[in-house]
Amino acid sequence: MVQQVLINDDDYYVPDANQLVTENDTLDNFATSKQKRLLIGSLYSSLQNQTFLAEANVGIYYTDLQPPIVPDVFLSLDVQVPQNWWEKQNRCYMVWRFGKPPEVVLEIVSNKEGDELEKKLRIYEHMRASYYIVYDPNQQLAEKILHVYELRGTRYFETSETWLEQVGLGITLWEGKFEDRQDTWLRWCYQDGTVLLTGDERAEQERQRAEQAEQRTQILAERLRAMGIDPETL
Repeated sequence: MVQQVLINDDDYYVPDANQLVTENDTLDNFATSKQKRLLIGSLYSSLQNQTFLAEANVGIYYTDLQPPIVPDVFLSLDVQVPQNWWEKQNRCYMVWRFGKPPEVVLEIVSNKEGDELEKKLRIYEHMRASYYIVYDPNQQLAEKILHVYELRGTRYFETSETWLEQVGLGITLWEGKFEDRQDTWLRWCYQDGTVLLTGDERAEQERQRAEQAEQRTQILAERLRAMGIDPETL
């Protein structure tokens, strides 16, 4: 039998969490990690008939003169991972091999050290990604939670438009539960505002439809019996 050891705060040193590194460009916190899964997973479960590549924390080489930049999430249309993805040149997104930059790059702000509105913006602008999105749920950089930049010519311009015309998708803030966590989430959506469903949401939707169909069948059968008709004979 395993005996649980209880920690007594009086004789156990507890470090100050404010002095610990809980997230940086390579280290995710719980909220950011879950948010990325939602954004990536809903694309692959909802756009099954489209060719695209969407990933989180995968490096993008936009020039051989600079190290890669690693967006929290990116979406690139009409491309796919090469068959032999273990080959060195196929392990990350090299713009010159895919022939184009991603259409959408997205950063989730977890602290003030990422320089999302300055250095990273200039890099993605130079890369010529069509849209750059900065999601700042705790408003650490500004009062706005969501910053959307659209490439016009060679420059980014901030826009209040959340419908990304060039990719045929939008983004929206959504209140609800994902992976058993109730919160505000950033989600992809269609033009009417309907969010792209995750695999679990799609399965639940199908379960509810089947349940409703069964209920309708039972009601119809009861009405037929009330009329003296055996539904089993029909």
